[in-house]
Amino acid sequence: MTAWQRLMGPWLARDDGADPEWLSQTSLQALAALSRRRHSPLLRLPLAALGRRLQRPDPRLAQTLFGCQFSNPVGLAAGFDKNGVAAGVWHLFGFGFAELGTVTAVAQEGNPRPRLFRLAQEQAALNRMGFNNLGAEAVRQGLQAQDLPPPGRRPAVLGLNLGKSRATPLEQAADDYGRSLAALAPLADYVVINVSSPNTPGLRELQDEAPLRRLVERLRQQPACPPLLVKIAPDLEEPALEGVVRLAVEEGLAGVIATNTSLDRLGLGQRRLVQTGRCLAEEAGGLSGVPLRPRALAVLRHLRAMAGPSLPLIGVGGIDSPEAAWERITAGASLVQLYTGWIYRGPELVPWVLEGLQAQLDRHGLPTLAAAVGSDLPWRDA
Repeated sequence: MTAWQRLMGPWLARDDGADPEWLSQTSLQALAALSRRRHSPLLRLPLAALGRRLQRPDPRLAQTLFGCQFSNPVGLAAGFDKNGVAAGVWHLFGFGFAELGTVTAVAQEGNPRPRLFRLAQEQAALNRMGFNNLGAEAVRQGLQAQDLPPPGRRPAVLGLNLGKSRATPLEQAADDYGRSLAALAPLADYVVINVSSPNTPGLRELQDEAPLRRLVERLRQQPACPPLLVKIAPDLEEPALEGVVRLAVEEGLAGVIATNTSLDRLGLGQRRLVQTGRCLAEEAGGLSGVPLRPRALAVLRHLRAMAGPSLPLIGVGGIDSPEAAWERITAGASLVQLYTGWIYRGPELVPWVLEGLQAQLDRHGLPTLAAAVGSDLPWRDA
């Protein structure tokens, strides 16, 4: 049993354990303090020890995608470090990249609490956070205060995930995203256009091909625009997925992230939330974690079949083991992201996944992880 399991296991094993939002924010505040003070002589040795414990350097896992050099394919998904306050320490936990945000042009409190719910038995979560964040300008200042290396010279690639401010009408969405990009572009290795959160009214309408194209064209006007990716919902039907692929290819997007949380209850519609007494079918919000895994995998496979091998894909949704990561990579994902699984399994998840990927390369006789992408090779036990 890991230290995380001993310390946090009892809190995470029950739906009515410690409030999940409070728990996440408390953890993030500690990480933020580490990031701000990571150059302190008192912290250098402990942080170096943390890195030695959790990092698994291996040149076979490295890839260069859309101009970014990823030391390994495992990233932190958007939604945990919404304001980028721990940007300077994510590499110490073994991540090859971290996606910060979602950030909006103006600060917003998000939806009323409670808005994050643990589904412990299913290793899942329901969230309706609503893009709570400090706003693009405050996030910019916070990132600058952490004295980060410039893009391209960081130990972990840093992406910035941008969303629409709730108060902005849909017809003005492109300019709203543009304001966020103008503030944050110089600090981002890549930028994600988040048009798939289910928790901002009307946002998913921007996934339609015509408005999404206008949005991409508007963001491209930003000087020195970073590589642009789009994050899509798992609930899109095949014609909509075809439209996303067509747009990505025609507009030269750097990649597609599949997927965000789901409005589908994925067979859990009658599952009751302890905090509200209502079943999931009656609750607003997006479902994440293990129940999402089959749908997120299916969407990824559709994207790869339609796009061919040239469009980079990032797989996210229900990845909580080396097998799940390998499954997503061999289905066509060049990179994978963790969030809900990382909360439940703790910091040991990243090195466990990386060790599993290394073992699969050995067992299949592959020289690099890139050779496994889209290969459909099965998981091989020792």
